[in-house]
Amino acid sequence: MVLWPLAVLFSGFSGFAQQCITIEVTAMAYNSVKSQTGPGDPTITAWGDKLKPGMKVIAVSRDLIAMGLTHNTKVRIEGLEGAYVVKDKMNKRWKKKIDIYMGKDIKAARRWGRRKVKITFTPDL
Repeated sequence: MVLWPLAVLFSGFSGFAQQCITIEVTAMAYNSVKSQTGPGDPTITAWGDKLKPGMKVIAVSRDLIAMGLTHNTKVRIEGLEGAYVVKDKMNKRWKKKIDIYMGKDIKAARRWGRRKVKITFTPDL
């Protein structure tokens, strides 16, 4: 008798999906300006992606990366429309935190401020 891994058995089944995770995080906003980023080009993320105003992008704290919220993972953010994509990572001092990219619109980032939100994603493990 052959025992197949579940992923092989269900790989063609459209209803098969990984478990989604919903957690509460602190959400702030950031802009691609030198005063808010590390040294170098403020439009280049820690993973090397090029940011452009209008992109739905977030940066994540490294503890969230360890939970499976890795590069290019799609995320739903409570109170915001559409999916955001993880393209940047934060300094390791931050925990349970995301930064929402707001291009060069510093006023929009300040209006967002700091708030607790729920995010939902399927971990990339």
